[in-house]
Amino acid sequence: MERVFVTRSLPGTALDELRQTGYRVEVWTEFLAPPREVLLERVRGAAGLITMLEDRVDAELMDAAGPDLKVIAQYAVGLDNVDLAAARERGIVVTHTPGVLTDATADLAFALLAAAARRVVEGHDYVRRGEWKTWHPELLLGPELHGATVGVVGFGRIGQAFARRARGFEMKVLYASRRPKPEAEAALAAERVELDELLARADFVSLHTPLTPETHRLMNAERLARMKEGAVLVNTARGKVVDTEALLDALEHGPLFAAGLDVTDPEPLPADHPLLGHPRVVVTPHIGSAGLRTRRRMAEMVAHDLRAVLEGRTPRHAAVLP
Repeated sequence: MERVFVTRSLPGTALDELRQTGYRVEVWTEFLAPPREVLLERVRGAAGLITMLEDRVDAELMDAAGPDLKVIAQYAVGLDNVDLAAARERGIVVTHTPGVLTDATADLAFALLAAAARRVVEGHDYVRRGEWKTWHPELLLGPELHGATVGVVGFGRIGQAFARRARGFEMKVLYASRRPKPEAEAALAAERVELDELLARADFVSLHTPLTPETHRLMNAERLARMKEGAVLVNTARGKVVDTEALLDALEHGPLFAAGLDVTDPEPLPADHPLLGHPRVVVTPHIGSAGLRTRRRMAEMVAHDLRAVLEGRTPRHAAVLP
């Protein structure tokens, strides 16, 4: 009976189905990720691993698992934490979950945009503190969404899904991307521009780029300073795409009005971090894909791909094949 180690419990019935088909499935059931030394011990002898973004899946971990390791199934789209070259050298298949979380992440990105712009969390806290005494014409004013210009940085699946939601509010869509997307441009009445022009023109900027050496701290002090006065920044991509200190400065001294963040640097943020104390920053704990249907589907994808590899078939969502 081949052994599978899963670094966190998963929603739905996918792991039960793996057990029912004859695999010995062991799950780390604590809420926090397994400590490194524990992880290195628990993977020994595993034929398959199901991993999360917080797990460092490197050569050391693969070698600790041993020669029986055939597949690493990542419960995420991103593979920043996986040493793909090391997996390829060892003949280990790596799979992930592309496509399935597009709409859930786009939903959250737009929710963060609306919440940050219209000061929803700030207003909620204002009421809960007992400060709501009367209606006032200047109470908690914020930029309006309808008819505004939104800039989408990265125009892949999630960026385009976000743009579709923006079009529902009759927003003008600008996008910055390495390559033109003519079909999406036509469908969304979107305009491709250089990043600097997008930052200067957009009332709202939403980040949807992968984390690469080129996008690491893409939104640094210089680029944040180029944003339109009173703009709102949303990040559901990766925390390291934004320079955190520069973001704080742009919020305090201009030009940013507000920010909505599902990802941060560092992640998670310490409870006393200045970002969490800023009244016009909305932070959620990396829950872009946290729709019930989406998370269950992700579990099904990793389980099915893992089983395919262990049974000698080609997985549907491979990032690395031997």
